[in-house]
Amino acid sequence: MNTMEGRRRWERGPQVAAIGGGTGLSTMLRGLKNHTRNLTAIVTVADDGGGSGKLREDLGMPPPGDIRHCMEALANTEPVMEQLLTYRFPAGSGNLTGQSFGNLILAALNGISDSFDQAVARMSEVLAITGRVLPVTNADVALEATFENGARVLGESKICAFKKEQDCRIASVRLLPERPPALPSAVEAIEAADLILLGPGSLYTSVIPNLLVDGISEAVRASEALKIYVCNIMTQDGETEGMTASEHLKALLDHSGPGLVDVCLCNSAPVRPGLVERYREEDSVPIQVDQEKIEALGIEVVTRPLASETSDFARHSVSRLARAVMELYNERADTKVF
Repeated sequence: MNTMEGRRRWERGPQVAAIGGGTGLSTMLRGLKNHTRNLTAIVTVADDGGGSGKLREDLGMPPPGDIRHCMEALANTEPVMEQLLTYRFPAGSGNLTGQSFGNLILAALNGISDSFDQAVARMSEVLAITGRVLPVTNADVALEATFENGARVLGESKICAFKKEQDCRIASVRLLPERPPALPSAVEAIEAADLILLGPGSLYTSVIPNLLVDGISEAVRASEALKIYVCNIMTQDGETEGMTASEHLKALLDHSGPGLVDVCLCNSAPVRPGLVERYREEDSVPIQVDQEKIEALGIEVVTRPLASETSDFARHSVSRLARAVMELYNERADTKVF
């Protein structure tokens, strides 16, 4: 913060609980940490692919990747530490090929800690992060998808390819074991929140898995905080092709129940020329904001220019998204001081 008053506003900013996973959640956290220090990221642990999946298989630990992304976004570290966290071992590195050094740090901390959430807390201290990052559960969970034709596939990393093979939509997802216990501090963070954020991120593999953990959706639905679903900018190949914004919301409600979301925040900015064509080759298009159908679900629609103007991908702008979220909160907060 540039001024003492600015720092005071940051320190007394709203209590925010952000629920999700993947790059979407970390992008939002990067911006929000400039507006409030009172951030809690509640992150899925259903991933079983890539370097995270390898560590999960070899060490029997929860997947560290999404957790690490969030800690990177909230970290206040020296440039060398930032480079270390994001370093990936190149091809030809044997068993370490493609592995993130940040994942290895978290794996080592998990080895000397009593629980995975304790390892995450220790790494958060090392990185001097703004706010907190919490795994939604310490349980060893797997994600299973059921398709509209009745076919099923077990494993988060297998869902995309299996969906393309089946050529039909995902009907539902569930965790195995079902309804694992939530981390108590994750439920407490939701209960204490002034603002609850769902997304952005992969609908079925990053956002919804959190809602399937026992106590999470119940805490969100019972909360009197402002509850915002941040809709993705594009449909996702192998997951949400052809789905409108209202269909994203209906899937959320089907997996949790009514009262989960107050506001759906959608992008109104055009995606840069060239990107739409490139995404179309992957069966991905800008999500249609079907306002009347969203409002029929009892959810308010708010559109803002959220797309990045500089990224080589159709993603949210760090600053635009954070600003829009905080403006929405301030408009609806009892005391508009943040």
